[in-house]
Amino acid sequence: MEVSALELPIHKHPLYPSTRFLYARCEGCRVRGHIYGGYRCNDSGCYNNASPGGWFHKECGESPSEINHPSHPEHPLTFNAKTGYKRCHLCGRLIRSGYCCAICHFVIDMACAQKPPPPPAIEHPMFHEHSVVRTKEAPLMDPCKICKSLIDEGYPYECLTCKDVFHLDCVNQSREVNHSSHSSHILDFFTSESLPENAEKTCILCGEESAHVLYHCSKCNFSICIDCKRNPPPLTVQHTKTHRHTLSLLARRVSFTCNVCGMQGDRSPYSCIQCSFLVHRDCIDLPRVININRHDHRISLTDHIGYRGNLKCGVCHQSVNQYCGGYTCSTCPDFVVHSSCPTKHRVWDGVELQGIPEEEEVIPPFKVVGNNLIKHFSHENHILRLESDGTSTRDEKTRCEACVSPVYSDPVYSCEQCGFILHETCANLPRKKRLPFRNIQFKLYAPNMDSYEAFECYACKTMFSGFRYKAYRISIDSLLSQRNEDESDASNADEEDAEDDDESGASRQVPWERFLIRLDWLFKIGYC
Repeated sequence: MEVSALELPIHKHPLYPSTRFLYARCEGCRVRGHIYGGYRCNDSGCYNNASPGGWFHKECGESPSEINHPSHPEHPLTFNAKTGYKRCHLCGRLIRSGYCCAICHFVIDMACAQKPPPPPAIEHPMFHEHSVVRTKEAPLMDPCKICKSLIDEGYPYECLTCKDVFHLDCVNQSREVNHSSHSSHILDFFTSESLPENAEKTCILCGEESAHVLYHCSKCNFSICIDCKRNPPPLTVQHTKTHRHTLSLLARRVSFTCNVCGMQGDRSPYSCIQCSFLVHRDCIDLPRVININRHDHRISLTDHIGYRGNLKCGVCHQSVNQYCGGYTCSTCPDFVVHSSCPTKHRVWDGVELQGIPEEEEVIPPFKVVGNNLIKHFSHENHILRLESDGTSTRDEKTRCEACVSPVYSDPVYSCEQCGFILHETCANLPRKKRLPFRNIQFKLYAPNMDSYEAFECYACKTMFSGFRYKAYRISIDSLLSQRNEDESDASNADEEDAEDDDESGASRQVPWERFLIRLDWLFKIGYC
């Protein structure tokens, strides 16, 4: 990698400086929100399908191992990455890491360590007519009076007169703000209901639609959410791999085509006026070389895909703009992916591979021991012979040991000693394969032929007893691994065949429609 890793006390793995923009939970302060630059971990163990992990705010990544904090002036506080589940003495959040006093067992989280301690009471809060006090009682999932979102963790402020509760960050924020993204006018605090019907009610910066409150300029119809008010994006970004010139924030509603991913945008791109270059903020500092769970080879980021025919993205299956950038595979020229899809759809394993040598080891499923003779890993005691002339016709009871489907007159490898048989295509299944259910490689396993143990396929939820691809506790029927997730036509044909064969009960039924619906569901909830 061109950027050098840093050994920082906050994390067990080396951390790399990053210019990426993303919405994630910082692994230091554990606050979920927008991260503009900072540090990232390049270990796949710190990244998962549910949300991008291994990211740190710049301030959190550079936090010292020991601090003196005004909330505990008696002793220094030392950073502990494994405090166990304890409550921060200042905000009341449950934390697993933070700054601790070895003498007093006083502990605060990293977010509180970076700011002064909150006052026990606020006599004249900005957003309430009565004074409010901090309560040390656990929150009862009540909504904050200001932002209307639930107070599901931490100690809130409470009005003893009205019994209203408030987030710490909400109760004392200003009603007017001079914001860096809109320096020409002051932004005023509004509830969404109080704005005119045609007023902008989505954040110009991040696109978040505010159901309750926002900051708004009535002259320009410019609105931002509370999160962007507290944590504004930088006005300029310097990242030469994205663009050779400095990029400036264009904070307004504007339709554009991103020069990096080729997809449409509708607000606040970063721009280079000199080059007429426009880019989504999420497309700045994308990983250069990666693995995704839709392809078995590495893919590399290019700034110009070029003409390759009418290709579809290998992740979202939408058209790819040949005049913009994207990911391509050096081995498979017809495989392309939008630049933004690997990180947006969480199909990336989180590891930047640029500068990391590619593993050349490929474990073949069999050894060739003679002319049309192999020794397969699933049947090492005997030799299998290829029968590919198509003259042998078998009944429905003769089934492939891998996919458990009838072989009929298909080319097969068979054992003359014990009747073991494999489709030629099944015999060539790779020992390792990437599948859209986890961001790691799955390994191919063959069942014990003496046990006939059945497994539930994670994808289609049917029981099967053939070869399976396995990762962690997930087992995938090897038959599904041979199909493309877009094969709806084949899906319908298979279902019709299954209905025809149902009367005899001989053929194996594969619920393709159920599988495809479940796969689509997995995409939507972020497992794929």
